[in-house]
Amino acid sequence: MVATDPQADVTAAQSSPGLLGQLLRFALIGGFCALVDLGTYTLLTQVAGMATSPWVDIARAISFIVGTTTAFFLNRKFTFAGGRRDGRAQIGSFVLLYTVTFFVAVGVNQLMLHVLPESAWQHTLCWAVSQATATVINFVMLKWVVFREPSTEEN
Repeated sequence: MVATDPQADVTAAQSSPGLLGQLLRFALIGGFCALVDLGTYTLLTQVAGMATSPWVDIARAISFIVGTTTAFFLNRKFTFAGGRRDGRAQIGSFVLLYTVTFFVAVGVNQLMLHVLPESAWQHTLCWAVSQATATVINFVMLKWVVFREPSTEEN
């Protein structure tokens, strides 16, 4: 099908890929950013000697900030471009969301450190549980709050 409207391609490029497409893109970007997060956490806990309290919480906080900041910019560009809006509202929503999920991730990590038995994989497993929890919260809130697409009445 050939579009006769010269703006059709521009509008299509800026529109949302749909829920399934967004989930796929979010998962791919999330996987990459999770590796960035885990790599930072592992580097800090294993190489920089931040594996004991309170340093482990600081390591988790730093890795969370690095990973989620990367994820925010990649998701804004590739996953939720149809709902992208500039301005203070989006930045404020992002800051609020990531502040909440920051505390959730660090708190869940700390809880798992107390719940899971000590092992060579303890820190990695704790990170994975805290990351999964934060990821679910992030997708839901990014999709329906931060990058909410305008309804047909708003267009």
